[in-house]
Amino acid sequence: MDYTEEYKRKLVTPEEAVKVVKSGDWVEYGSFSGSAVVLDKALAARKDELWDVKIRNCTRSTGTPEVAKVDPTREHFTYIGLQFSGYERKLSDQGLCSYMPLVYHELPKYYREYMDVDVAMIPVAPMDKFGYFNFGPQVSHTMAICEKAKKIILEVNPNIPRCFGQEEVIHISKVDHIIETDYPIAEIPGAVPNDIDKKIASIIMEQLEDGSCLQLGIGGMPNAVGEMIADSDLKDLGIHTEMFVDSMVEMVEKGRVTGARKNIDKYKIVATFALGTQKTYEFINYNPMVLLMPVNYTNDPAVIGRLDKFVSINNCIDVDLFGQINSESSGTRQISGTGGSICFALGAFRSNGGKGFICMTSSFSKGGKLFSRIRPTLETGSAVTIHRGMAPSIVTEYGIATLKGKSLWERAAALINIAHPDFREELIKSAQDMGIWRQSNKR
Repeated sequence: MDYTEEYKRKLVTPEEAVKVVKSGDWVEYGSFSGSAVVLDKALAARKDELWDVKIRNCTRSTGTPEVAKVDPTREHFTYIGLQFSGYERKLSDQGLCSYMPLVYHELPKYYREYMDVDVAMIPVAPMDKFGYFNFGPQVSHTMAICEKAKKIILEVNPNIPRCFGQEEVIHISKVDHIIETDYPIAEIPGAVPNDIDKKIASIIMEQLEDGSCLQLGIGGMPNAVGEMIADSDLKDLGIHTEMFVDSMVEMVEKGRVTGARKNIDKYKIVATFALGTQKTYEFINYNPMVLLMPVNYTNDPAVIGRLDKFVSINNCIDVDLFGQINSESSGTRQISGTGGSICFALGAFRSNGGKGFICMTSSFSKGGKLFSRIRPTLETGSAVTIHRGMAPSIVTEYGIATLKGKSLWERAAALINIAHPDFREELIKSAQDMGIWRQSNKR
């Protein structure tokens, strides 16, 4: 069947497409490197015609949204970030972006059962001969958005790679309007690891073995792990992850990753989105080794738990002596989103031979002063990203503190042992004051 005529009927200008948005509507902008760009500008131009339009976006990587720039009062447009990118963090600091807490693997169900979507604006790759548009490297929760949306507008971009997977395409029959664009997909280079990142990565490397199945989070330390794996002699590694990045391409190209020992999705790399440089996007384009799957599959602890020797490696901001982990805020200031760290911590624990690691430098400098990331209690207002009862192993440059099966005084002792030496006596005193220090604990 030829879909050319239907395509032509639905093809409009951006200005015409955004006329479907009404005051009070809930609008979706997509996610990650697939966030609406041209439609965002067209909608922003309608500011004086609209009131109380709520716009959601997940980890926007395509620049500051125009709707936030043109409406500092937020009377016309209210912008909401589901997982903060650097752009959204800056907007939040200015009072121009709200945050929506979530558990990432639950997000598709949020849309299907709890959230309203009036208009979805989704960037896609060009239509194929069967009438399908590919969501590219951001499958995540996109189909759930489209299922709930009353109106769907596609922002067709030839620079978006086509990816295999599940819930990765939408048919033209489901679409209301199409616009054509041609802008480069957002490139996000991996953070450059510093010496402490590399030290932590070397500690993690000792925990890996042939056949391990890996999940790597974002940041310099996970990148350091990826680089070390690529240059190691490890064999038959698997990848089942939230985010696919440049360092994973190197791991595959150097023969470390085959997926041959995976219990499920054997020989396949599984992710829910990809975010990197052009190197990553070229690698995943029409690559049958890579499956981009919805996040309620990739991040489901029950699915993760079916993979033997699953190793989860993520970052955090700080940890308190009770084992509460904060990965997203500094006090009440939102820095990032909850992300998938809780999903993978739970999944790794269920895995036969699995290991979960939350990594951080033991300290940080601010204003010429050194501060500990291991604290007596989290700062007032800080989010508890991972409950203390769910906490996996904590890693700093001084070693690993395994928290599973440990009482409060055992946790305190293990965490103080991997704290920066300058803060250990102070932390012992705090533990004593809080009643979680056993007098016979080693000093």
